[in-house]
Amino acid sequence: MVEHIFEYVVASRSTPEAVALLDRAREAARAEARAAAARLVAVAELLVLRCRETGERADWAADAWEAVAAQVGAALGCSVAMGHSYLRYAMAMRERLPQVGAVFAAGGIDYRAFQTLVFRTDLITDAQVLARVDATLAVLVSRRPSLTRGGLAAAVDRVVAAVDADAVRRACDAVTGRYLDVRANESGMAWVEGNVLGPDGHALDRRLDELASGVCAGDPRSRAQRRADALGALAAGAGRLACGCGSPDCPSAAAPAPRSTVVIHVVAEQATVAGRGATPAVVAGLDGLIPAQVIAELAASARLVPVAVPEGGPEPGYTPSARLADFIRCRDLTCRAPGCDRPAVDCDVDHTIPYAQGGPTHPSKHICC
Repeated sequence: MVEHIFEYVVASRSTPEAVALLDRAREAARAEARAAAARLVAVAELLVLRCRETGERADWAADAWEAVAAQVGAALGCSVAMGHSYLRYAMAMRERLPQVGAVFAAGGIDYRAFQTLVFRTDLITDAQVLARVDATLAVLVSRRPSLTRGGLAAAVDRVVAAVDADAVRRACDAVTGRYLDVRANESGMAWVEGNVLGPDGHALDRRLDELASGVCAGDPRSRAQRRADALGALAAGAGRLACGCGSPDCPSAAAPAPRSTVVIHVVAEQATVAGRGATPAVVAGLDGLIPAQVIAELAASARLVPVAVPEGGPEPGYTPSARLADFIRCRDLTCRAPGCDRPAVDCDVDHTIPYAQGGPTHPSKHICC
């Protein structure tokens, strides 16, 4: 839990030697990021130089792009395809996200984080919107450099949704275009594909896992096969997946069919739930956002639990109340340990300062872990 994490950190930093080694490791990571950024700067400048020499423009210079990609691949000992990738991110750093690029060049984020930022903003075409997103993201990643890729992607999506009308339109188009298709194939099997609402897809995924796990250890099927068969059980209205062990004494067959424990947590603002707001919602454990236009429809058949902001001083005792725990999970959304994006609904809520050392039971001193 968090108390154990913090106790470990304190123990590991208890000597000057440990502090010095951790500082060296941290600086090495920042130096690695700076070097990766410097590589992209050089690649971008190489393309600009090539275009200047040939009279082409960098934004449509197909010949120059191909030539530079080949040169970069040869110089760095990588494929031409990887050279194209370096060029893509180099020009994004130079022209699309210069403020984020400055944070990258200073070692504030690593290459993978920068790639995520570029990918999640790739569809923005309006220059003014892109500049606003760039400025906002530069501040965001400077303040929260340890976001996981999933957490960073969700944060970028929220920023884009707040300022880019086209992003809202694309989200609405995706909702309008939802479908599910089942097609028989020549092998006697069937292809299933579709585009469904995020919460529905998440619920189906969790339910298939639940059914696939309800057989005994003697079932000969793989997990993937059991999940596929579980879809048939759902279609038949069965409460369990029949075990394939073949034993008349199968323990899973004798037990009553358990009720589903799948719960999908959607966190949304009250105005959005009521159909008056435009802020998208998030699903715990799921990347991406749920458009505001969908939330009111989902809310009509969902169990609504208002989340109150705690007021006043610390709560008495070690264990936070359900009200406080709900607030912290909706606030944090994921585990707050660096590099972990486990959904908050699957985490414990614990003190950042150990309770035995005077840590109060208060939202400002609690996180999910």
